[in-house]
Amino acid sequence: MNAAISLHQPDALPFAPSTVPNSWAWRAPQDPSNEDLLRLNTWWRTANYLSIGQIYLLDNPLLRVPLTRDHIKPRLLGHWGTTPGLNFIYAHLNRTIQERELNTIYVTGPGHGGPGMVANAYLDGTYSEVYNTIDQSENGLRKLFRQFSFPGGIPSHASPETPGSIHEGGELGYSLSHAYGAVFDNPDLLVAAVVGDGEAETGPLATSWHSNKFIDPLQDGVVLPILHLNGYKIANPTVLARIPERELLDLMRGYGHTPYLVSGGFDGEDPIEVHKRFAVILDSVLNHIAEIKASAAAGTLPGRPAWPMIILRTPKGWTCPREIDGHPAENNWRSHQVPLVDARDTEAHTRLLEEWLRSYRPEELFDASGAPVALATALAPEGNLRMSANPVANGGLLRTELRLPDFRLYAEPVPAPGSTVAEATKVLGTWLRDVIIANPHNFRIFGPDETASNRLSAVFEATDKQWDAEYLPIDADNHLARAGRVVEMLSEHQCEGWLEGYLLTGRHGIINSYEAFIHIVDSMFNQHAKWLKTARTIPWRRPVSSLNYLLSSHVWRQDNNGLSHQDPGFIDHVVNKKSDVVRVYLPFDANTLLSTYDHCLRSVDYVNVVVAGKQPEFNWLSMDQAIDHCTRGLGIFEWAGTEVAGDEPDVVMAAAGDVPTLEILAAVSILRKRIPSLKLRVVNVVDLMRLESDTEHPHGLSDLEYDSVFTADRPVIFAYHGYPWLIHRLTYRRHGHANLHVRGYKEEGTTTTPFDMVMLNDLDRFRLVMDVIDRVPGLAETQSVLRQEMQDARLHAREYTRAHGADTPEVADWVWSTQSSVTPPQADTGADNV
Repeated sequence: MNAAISLHQPDALPFAPSTVPNSWAWRAPQDPSNEDLLRLNTWWRTANYLSIGQIYLLDNPLLRVPLTRDHIKPRLLGHWGTTPGLNFIYAHLNRTIQERELNTIYVTGPGHGGPGMVANAYLDGTYSEVYNTIDQSENGLRKLFRQFSFPGGIPSHASPETPGSIHEGGELGYSLSHAYGAVFDNPDLLVAAVVGDGEAETGPLATSWHSNKFIDPLQDGVVLPILHLNGYKIANPTVLARIPERELLDLMRGYGHTPYLVSGGFDGEDPIEVHKRFAVILDSVLNHIAEIKASAAAGTLPGRPAWPMIILRTPKGWTCPREIDGHPAENNWRSHQVPLVDARDTEAHTRLLEEWLRSYRPEELFDASGAPVALATALAPEGNLRMSANPVANGGLLRTELRLPDFRLYAEPVPAPGSTVAEATKVLGTWLRDVIIANPHNFRIFGPDETASNRLSAVFEATDKQWDAEYLPIDADNHLARAGRVVEMLSEHQCEGWLEGYLLTGRHGIINSYEAFIHIVDSMFNQHAKWLKTARTIPWRRPVSSLNYLLSSHVWRQDNNGLSHQDPGFIDHVVNKKSDVVRVYLPFDANTLLSTYDHCLRSVDYVNVVVAGKQPEFNWLSMDQAIDHCTRGLGIFEWAGTEVAGDEPDVVMAAAGDVPTLEILAAVSILRKRIPSLKLRVVNVVDLMRLESDTEHPHGLSDLEYDSVFTADRPVIFAYHGYPWLIHRLTYRRHGHANLHVRGYKEEGTTTTPFDMVMLNDLDRFRLVMDVIDRVPGLAETQSVLRQEMQDARLHAREYTRAHGADTPEVADWVWSTQSSVTPPQADTGADNV
């Protein structure tokens, strides 16, 4: 990092992991005093000056001398358009926090308002506490300005480096879902969530207004949505700013809110008048919230409350020059990013920038040393009440370890491999039920209407689904209740956003979904993974609980839904992220799933992706064996192979995933019987990242370890759950990679039988036997009859499904050959919930 803008990280935390007081008390309405208005406007002016300085200035932070082009950054990055509105709201929230001791955090949907969030954190003192070389002095101010959007500095968004932020907003659409996730189980928390009017056009944001139907007024906190209408996006007007006011208000009422409207700042209106109107409205809104909270506490709340929200209409780029080079700037799309983009190119432009900066009268805002004057910081709340210092926004400070039941007690008995059958996720559900019982206030399960479909129904023995919309008598059978530990909405975006907000504020949880449809949140996963990557490098950010996915109803067992529900590609997407953040697990039976998920719920600062089947499948390992296997991440099934101790195998048969494991073992059983002299090694991979080199991933094997399992020169037939090229990508630098042959999903599917599905993708046992014959030297010449039998078996299996609508008994009744009596698994043929 550039020494001139080094962000030194202190060893001691500037804020303690303590709770802060909160009062939902109703306060008698009164107009803001002249002193209040002066403090509000002074804070706002100062924050605006600090924001513009970050975008433009390299030096001369207080304009002690006339501005020259050398004082201006050569590359002007950042966004001004939304920032003055965000600063305006921040100032007013500070006033109410002081007066009411409100426990408040600030979520800014327009992430481009990053300079404002940094400015406000600097004004209230938090920024200098966490970055103690950026003190409140002229030199500190110079560093503050220089670092913004500058090589070696900080990004332009409200990023993890920004104190008080849990939401970067680099991609629009998720501010409300993050805000609502933060207030679950936080009854004293107010989240002021600013929604940009451009952001409001996104699908996730439009859906997230419905989050108010999932909030319990008693056990949860309050989200105050503030729709900031400044009229423009990058180059177009915004929809909500251009519809009739009555239509907009009706829209918000239709979402179940009580809208409060404030408009001002246009045509040179005195900002004091806008401050006055907004202060009155904000007090009214907080009194409205206090009334709802009081009624909930008294048990007199008549149904679902119409929670208040604010619509604030101000000019885009408020207070910037009205016109630049003959074109409108303030209240125009041209102020969205950098209104005066050529501030260095001509003397006239430099003078215009100086006039703009001096319009805030910095000589009144900073003292001789460069520190903000007392009036400029008078609105700063004390200690942890500062929004930028609130421990809730640094959730690791508040995180406590989960009380996890001993997963070993939920083990499926496995006297011998393949001797029992279970639905892995159903077994996991019984453990999760008891996780909920042991952690009634800081663990939740989120899902898009698929918790029961994914066989986790046992959790409903301990909890209900949270719901605060209309109730019907039948809803009792569906576990709907005002409060519960399961939150379901048929929107993967909302479930993901709620969980992220819940985790980032110090709690624990999982999201369960159909494997194919988790792709809907690809970009949300991107943002969260990037947040974790950066947060891990910031010492004052404490670790948060990992984001845990449970993906079931997976590609190989979408028997009812067909091709539209068959896609294992989320794994590929996840593996693109930094290796110190992502983990991918493919447990293949009930006991390996229990062991895997216990590990995931104990971890911090990761994204854990677990793909597991929900259909009845064989149990292969006892719990002790499963723990050993999952701890290693992969291992040799010595009970399945035929290799001779001290000698190398002729072929390695490897699998990752439950169905691939079944098919590999079925292929091995044929080979054991038909070619008894063949030396087989059977390998299973449960932690996919073990395949990478230890130089590329913390879980990776060294080359020596890899060779000891897969050999350096023997054929490897690998049956993989997902797209086969991912295995090649993870292992392309390994010895013997040319000998690696991977079978997996190759985008062939339909509504068909389980075995026909694997045949469509050449992952079936008969094809795998043929692969061995084709790749082990000498077998092609000696085993041509067996190869032909395998071809015929595939044809017979295909014909049987077409004639009978079911898999051939040879497949459906197959059991591991060394077992004497076991009932083969029977698929659930009922339609899944979609």
